[in-house]
Amino acid sequence: MGGGFRVLHLVRPFLPILPEVQSPDRKIPFREKATYTVIALFIYLVCSQLPLFGIHDTTGADPFYWMRVMLASSRGTVMELGITPIVTSGMVMQLLAGSKIIAVDNSVREDRALLNGAQKLLGILIAVGEAVVYVLSGMYGSVGQLGVGNAILIIIQLCFAGIIVMCLDELLQKGYGLSSGISLFIATNICENIIWKAFSPTTINSGRGAEFEGAVISLFHLLIIRTDKIHALREAFYRQNLPNVTSLLATILILLLVVYLQGFRVVLPVRSKNARGQQGSYPIKLFYTSNMPIILYHALVSNLNIISQLLSRKYGGNFVVDLLGQWKQSEYSGGQFAPVGGLAYYITSPASLADVAADPFHALFYLVFMLGACALFSKTWIEVSGSSARDVAKQLKEQQMVMPGHRDSNLERELNRYIPTAAAFGGICIGALTVLADLMGAIGSGTGILLAATIVCQLYETFEKEKARELGFFGF
Repeated sequence: MGGGFRVLHLVRPFLPILPEVQSPDRKIPFREKATYTVIALFIYLVCSQLPLFGIHDTTGADPFYWMRVMLASSRGTVMELGITPIVTSGMVMQLLAGSKIIAVDNSVREDRALLNGAQKLLGILIAVGEAVVYVLSGMYGSVGQLGVGNAILIIIQLCFAGIIVMCLDELLQKGYGLSSGISLFIATNICENIIWKAFSPTTINSGRGAEFEGAVISLFHLLIIRTDKIHALREAFYRQNLPNVTSLLATILILLLVVYLQGFRVVLPVRSKNARGQQGSYPIKLFYTSNMPIILYHALVSNLNIISQLLSRKYGGNFVVDLLGQWKQSEYSGGQFAPVGGLAYYITSPASLADVAADPFHALFYLVFMLGACALFSKTWIEVSGSSARDVAKQLKEQQMVMPGHRDSNLERELNRYIPTAAAFGGICIGALTVLADLMGAIGSGTGILLAATIVCQLYETFEKEKARELGFFGF
């Protein structure tokens, strides 16, 4: 335990120079919280549209394109890194604390400050490291083309944007806003992507003449210019390689299904030991670990795909490299590389039901791997994040809360009947919904839709609670 504290104390000299948002010294009204949330979102949106100064080229294949929606990243802008530094540093520190490698007593204010400082410092170091790798790997043109001055300037811009994201997240987390910055930026990026693909006025020539990218715009355009309305509807609903109306309807269906499943929960009654008659409840939701299983799964697959793609491009033909993944440049998707063999291929979702019929083993392997990984990540996360039955029982005991009809010693056992099952089954449900969204061809990825839906539902619940508290209605 002492070793863990000594590790955190190494951060102390850096605390005065780390950017920090002061905790509010008063209760922030609901209207003010909403204003801060909108301002933070506006700053993020501006940064996600602000092009990097000094870059030479961003037209080549993007090895990180499948991660960008989840990580709120926009290629070629100052928001290139998105929330990657803060998410990575947060997960690393939580894993270290959860596995007791770093011992932290969350009831001690100094320990919390040191942990937050360590996470912030690690996030800045990750931002610097990623910015340097991006520049040196030639994502914006070779360093020789950029020049040393431009290369340094790009690194500074990316690091500064990373610090802005950290400060915005801290601002909202400390009670000034209605949500965490991470969740808000992810949901915004995904919703922006869905709306753009539905209503984009951009025209693309895919070999059949100019077509509108947006599914809805394309529907009306085809109905106007085509004399055969039935053929126009068929093309609008089923066109290939561009968003279509069927994909948009599938997206809406998955969103509604996630919202419906969000309401599934087991409510356990609790009461105070000290205040007689004070009743409450502890809800255990079906999505007990929220969207963490799909985030962890996506992070695992993305990292494996990045490594596999880089190795394949450099050492293609090697048996071990080909076993990990074989990649081919697609004529669609802006020339991006897609897996066509190896492990990377089998853990990547089939693009459509036609692909499932063509290679059923791929579909079966992907389904089993996805559902198993999500269930495993979900059960593991409750232990690491402090939300297991043991941790919840401890929290309830500290709050002097008991379950009617059960002894204090039986509280953990009673919670164990529900929490691990909810975590595992909820993880499987999230994985199944992701697979369903991918097979139905929903706009964006199934992962993105799940993240957007769960985050927006959480934001709505927070919004309602804050509004009720402002009006003076208290409850569980």
